[in-house]
Amino acid sequence: MQIRLANERGHADHGWLQTFHTFSFADYFDPSNMGFGSLRVINDDKVAPGRGFGEHPHRDMEIITYVLSGEVQHRDSMGNGTVIRPGEVQRMSAGTGVLHSEYNPSKDTVLHLLQIWIQPARRGIAPGYEQKAFPAEERRGRFRVVASPDGRDGSVTIHQDASLHGALLEAGERATFTVAPGRKAWVHVARGEVQVNGRTLSAGDGAGVTEAEELAFTGVKSAEVLVFDLA
Repeated sequence: MQIRLANERGHADHGWLQTFHTFSFADYFDPSNMGFGSLRVINDDKVAPGRGFGEHPHRDMEIITYVLSGEVQHRDSMGNGTVIRPGEVQRMSAGTGVLHSEYNPSKDTVLHLLQIWIQPARRGIAPGYEQKAFPAEERRGRFRVVASPDGRDGSVTIHQDASLHGALLEAGERATFTVAPGRKAWVHVARGEVQVNGRTLSAGDGAGVTEAEELAFTGVKSAEVLVFDLA
């Protein structure tokens, strides 16, 4: 298990936006951290009230928005206009090209979200959009799949042999995740603090697992943890 601590990530201060990059992104370039398998981007963003990302283009990328606190107001060229809240996962397949904007509609609350990019299995697919809610009780003390290539168990569907699982752990609470033979996994602690196979990870920390292994998670402080299961 290779640990990447939160303070080792790239960071940019735009005033209205505080963003940390687990992997190379925008002006942050680290040739040793260009991604992990098909997982290309984990951006940990805090957006000031009333601010956000104006309309901009994407193509050939599976984009997952995962809200930790606050709300995202989303609009895109496919005609979608939605609000994304904690416990909801949005998947936007950029495919042949899409325009979208994302704003914090609140007048007084900072928006905290993860922007995740996964490279698709093939280029040039039709753009698509999906948004689903995953109640806290479904993730309490266990990993619940929220994104997968086949949309299993009500997860959003991504165009890649990859799946995303989320868990909520209170102090002392335990959960396990098995990395199957021939696969690898990336762990990201979204908030709080956990032990993973005896190693303590805090908010913003990540870890890459490249061999088959059972990962044992124990909450140290109330935590939200993501695991990416990758080919």
